Amino acid sequence: MTKTDIVILAAGKGTRMRSQLPKVLHKLGGKPMLTHVLDAANEISDAHKIVVTGHGAEWVRSTYPESAFTMVEQSEQLGTGHAVTCALGHLRDEAKVIILYGDVPLITAATICKMLNAVDDQHISLLTIELPDPSGYGRIIRDDHGQIEAIVEQKDASSDQLRVSEVNTGVMALTTKLLRDWLPEIGNQNAQGEYYLTDLIAIARSAGYSINAVQPISASEVEGINSRQQLADLERAYQLRLAEQLMASGTSLADPARFDQRGTLTAGTDNFIDINCLFEGRVSIGSNVRIGPNCQITDSHIGDGVEIKANTVIEQSTIGDQAVLGPFARIRPGTQLGSNTKVGNFVETKKAIVGNGSKINHLSYVGDAELGENVNVGAGTITCNYDGVNKHKTDIGDNSFVGSNSTLIAPISIGANGFVAAGSTISSEVPAAHLAVGRAKQRNIPGWKRPAKNN
Repeated sequence: MTKTDIVILAAGKGTRMRSQLPKVLHKLGGKPMLTHVLDAANEISDAHKIVVTGHGAEWVRSTYPESAFTMVEQSEQLGTGHAVTCALGHLRDEAKVIILYGDVPLITAATICKMLNAVDDQHISLLTIELPDPSGYGRIIRDDHGQIEAIVEQKDASSDQLRVSEVNTGVMALTTKLLRDWLPEIGNQNAQGEYYLTDLIAIARSAGYSINAVQPISASEVEGINSRQQLADLERAYQLRLAEQLMASGTSLADPARFDQRGTLTAGTDNFIDINCLFEGRVSIGSNVRIGPNCQITDSHIGDGVEIKANTVIEQSTIGDQAVLGPFARIRPGTQLGSNTKVGNFVETKKAIVGNGSKINHLSYVGDAELGENVNVGAGTITCNYDGVNKHKTDIGDNSFVGSNSTLIAPISIGANGFVAAGSTISSEVPAAHLAVGRAKQRNIPGWKRPAKNN
């Protein structure tokens, strides 16, 4: 039996979230909770995924491509047993089926595989965990021989059963045939008047089947989210997992509790990341990189030996080896910094190609520009790239020098070894090896007196 069907229950409204957005679309680590579960399911080879939706089904449908999974709708929320019944028509014959939950986002592929491997013609598998405080969970009831014989929901449990610390996570696996045989036997004679999927355990035992208990690799894998507080708590658990993985790969973190990754982050070795740094989208970092506190890096590549100083923002850009950025630099989309470049405090770049060894050290804006190698841009320089309708490009050749407080009105080019005098407004081409001076003529007025205040 090699087929695997994965049913993900995602129909709940999430009343305690107090949100119009379906609970499973609230984000954890920068992506919807449901996406986390789908990502784990996608690691199972040739798995067929069925997502059972209810509240906000149209939101879920619009969030994912049609090819991501088969979606079925539970029009009435009558319990987990009823939800799985809605998916029965999409299950394949001779398949192993595992039931997952869209609001239990940190389940891992490794645990899913353990569950599936524990299923055969005479056994179903159930994911359980021992908790110091089992409040709110269904209790695992075992017989005198230690075999699981039932799950009792908290609202239906006796005082003795409430003292049991082994609890049900809701995740179980069995064959399609058994699901089809047993689901019709589930009743709703309970405190909630719902069809509990957990009743399958007692049904299986009465049919002579054994239940293999499987434990997750970590407790965070089975934590569900019903409120924004629980979402925030699990966010920190998830971020700690990512931080530990990053440190194991050779990067030091000043404080793993103050690290946030919302996407994928790959890194070389011997890097250091200070506190309160945020990585979004797809980010790659070389080796021997130092990143100061309070930096944000999105969809970018950082080369080897780069130093990123405090409070620097980098978006959709490529940073060459040995570059130095910040503090308080903003590197906007389309920027490509060569090796050994410097972009200093309160400098903003956008769609700028900066050649090896070039420097933009202070208080400047360089947009829609291409700078050659070993260019020096002085403090307060701006490229005027926008005329109110269109963007225009500035080209600055190798070894050029642009003095402080210069205004370069694009489209414009400055040839190699060109020199722009400080305080100039340049609106026409500067040939190679020329000095450009674009200042208004200075006048000194003798005997001038400062205006006096009226008393």
